[in-house]
Amino acid sequence: MTKVAGRPLRADARRNRERVLNAAREVFSREGMDAQIDDVARQAAVGVGTVYRHFPTKDALIQALAEDSLERVADAAQAQLEREDCDAFEAFAQALWNGASIFALDRSLCELMVSVPGTPAMEPTTAQRLDTTVGELLRRAQAEGSARADLVLDDVGMVMCGIGAATRKQHICADAWKRHLSIVIDGMRSEGARAPLPTSLCEPPEA
Repeated sequence: MTKVAGRPLRADARRNRERVLNAAREVFSREGMDAQIDDVARQAAVGVGTVYRHFPTKDALIQALAEDSLERVADAAQAQLEREDCDAFEAFAQALWNGASIFALDRSLCELMVSVPGTPAMEPTTAQRLDTTVGELLRRAQAEGSARADLVLDDVGMVMCGIGAATRKQHICADAWKRHLSIVIDGMRSEGARAPLPTSLCEPPEA
């Protein structure tokens, strides 16, 4: 086949990549970071070489899974931004609930959150879209007076990383992350603030 006639092959390659990602999500959900490429290939019903053509290393595959999940988190946040049937804090809180639910189903993303400092690396466009959307949800809730005024966007990102990590911690209650997120969301409400948040870490160090 010529390169022009090879367009269907590119479509096949895209389908294979999606098949590998879907299979990897299932395998990593069961086995976490210990999952092997061979297991992913068997789940996807493709050869190991097909997996490596799309994802040259296991880390590249895990990063692609994380990127895909964070894209879905951004989509869920955008959906809340477009709502007109609720107040600003409810939309903000629901975006956090939707994001945490995605984290809870994605073991590899949760383990990635535990294993790397700060927030997971993302493509710049994904990071910007997520920051812009969640930032606007927070801004609206603060303008409404329902979210505490001293909350900053970085707080939200770090909290969600913590919730993602907590989904893999053993707890006396099932789905304990839901309890933790409920506590966190209540702490973000302006009515729940009992003292201002420490600000010293947000200030530049003295020369």
